[in-house]
Amino acid sequence: MDIILIPGLWLDASSWDDVTPTLSTAGHRVHPMTMPGWGEAAPEVGIADWVDAVVALIDELEGPVVLVGHSGGGNVVWGAADARPDRVARVIFVDTVPPAPDRGIGEFEAVDGAVPFPGWDHFPDEDVHDLDDETRTRAAAQTASIPARVPSDPISLGDERRFAVPVTLLMGAYDRQQLEAELADWGPWGVEFASIADATVVRLGSGHWPQFSMPQRLATAILDAVGS
Repeated sequence: MDIILIPGLWLDASSWDDVTPTLSTAGHRVHPMTMPGWGEAAPEVGIADWVDAVVALIDELEGPVVLVGHSGGGNVVWGAADARPDRVARVIFVDTVPPAPDRGIGEFEAVDGAVPFPGWDHFPDEDVHDLDDETRTRAAAQTASIPARVPSDPISLGDERRFAVPVTLLMGAYDRQQLEAELADWGPWGVEFASIADATVVRLGSGHWPQFSMPQRLATAILDAVGS
């Protein structure tokens, strides 16, 4: 299987370095991506450009693909699944949920048209509790700014065939019951999730960055979701 890995905001393909060996050893062809405008002054780049980059890779490959998106990368993979629902065998969300149509990832302070990594202190303890000082230092060194439009641009979703694509949500702290209770208060995000015909929720028992804190557990969970 071709597995396309999309990093979260501020991260590049190297953020998957501790995950990809296990996937490759299992026989899969792994494609970690660095998204357009990462680490550059690119005010013209928005979320649609990130989605288009993934769609272009899907079109280069033969056969079905699995899309894996961490955090803000979840918006990207869901947009790509919407664009190519007949090519996507499964979408795997890593500590995030499918975005609602016409909604963005979030608002962050921009500096000269880019959003720099805000630092670990920006995030709540439940997100970072399993990252020790060494891991935080190493991971922060892999971050770079992203185009300001990427987190704020609304995602375009228009093909209801996306709801037939099987979905796995690898959540840091939530099991299915907890996630559904949370999404009940999220309006259109809850509607989007409820519309998916085949959705599996797996609790990893991690913070928000399991690719750094428990990469082997994450890799195994991805393999389980893929079915090998």
